[in-house]
Amino acid sequence: MARERFRALIVQEGVPGAQLRELEMADLPAGEVLIEVAYSSINYKDALSMTGKGKIARRFPMAPGIDMSGTVLESSDPTVHVGDSVLVTGCGLGETIWGGFSELARVPAESVVPIPEGLDAQKAMALGTAGFTAMLCLQVLEHYGVRPGSGDVLVTGAGGGVGSLSVALLASLGYRVTAATGKQALHERMKDLGAQSVVDSKEIGGRPRPLESARWAGAIDTVGQPTLPAILSAMNYRGCVAACGNAGGMELHTTVFPFILRSVALVGVSSSQCPRNERLDAWQRLASEFPLEKLASIVDRVRLEAVPAVCEQMIAASTSGRTVVDLTA
Repeated sequence: MARERFRALIVQEGVPGAQLRELEMADLPAGEVLIEVAYSSINYKDALSMTGKGKIARRFPMAPGIDMSGTVLESSDPTVHVGDSVLVTGCGLGETIWGGFSELARVPAESVVPIPEGLDAQKAMALGTAGFTAMLCLQVLEHYGVRPGSGDVLVTGAGGGVGSLSVALLASLGYRVTAATGKQALHERMKDLGAQSVVDSKEIGGRPRPLESARWAGAIDTVGQPTLPAILSAMNYRGCVAACGNAGGMELHTTVFPFILRSVALVGVSSSQCPRNERLDAWQRLASEFPLEKLASIVDRVRLEAVPAVCEQMIAASTSGRTVVDLTA
């Protein structure tokens, strides 16, 4: 039986920041599955929502948090059972659906994924949307023929959540990884995660010629402008770039040369609306293929009360790796 009262961080339309509030069950929106949230994680989209720097929430009041894991307390759907250990990432959480910065949440059954064997609620959130996105990017590279023996694979924004987890995932599968980060202090961490080389982000950006010397068999880009055009111009013949972020800028200034002279593929990766069958497959692969022992060096854990401060730090680009929110504490 669900508790009668619970805590949640709440954002309101037109009100800056978020407030930690005690709520009643009646305050929760409708949903097929009621989850007692054990863990969440902090992503850049959450930081935008919490600080008011981006228009993320589209219904109010709203609990931000695009990730959650926990235990099913109630379910009106026959595919989700009371007592199941589950996770939810994306799918409108923190935007149109009550998010993970809340001790209780109601969500659509279609968004619910059982936590696969090999993971628990905490490890699932250490991976979260960032790890899920990293796996989707890997699958894109695989689809376009980028294999461990194909050549160097570049990961940009390697100090962030998606970047760090991408480095660890690719390296564990035998890819030769170059990590690009603007934070000198993270170079050793990148090597510990498995990167064979680490470069300063400034070496990757700049104003490239329409075609540079071929250098990369594949790339996972979390930055966007101005890094992405430089990556495209330096791709190998039939190389592939999986683009999943725009931390540096949303515009794209490039030419058609990489596409028509080297058959380069540029593929966008959006994890939020990924179909459920693909979600299940990606999470199974994460549970069996991600080097979970690498998580300890890149994951911090905070309580719900600390989330606003961490979000401010994330907006100021003073965080790295992953931050798990412990709602059991």
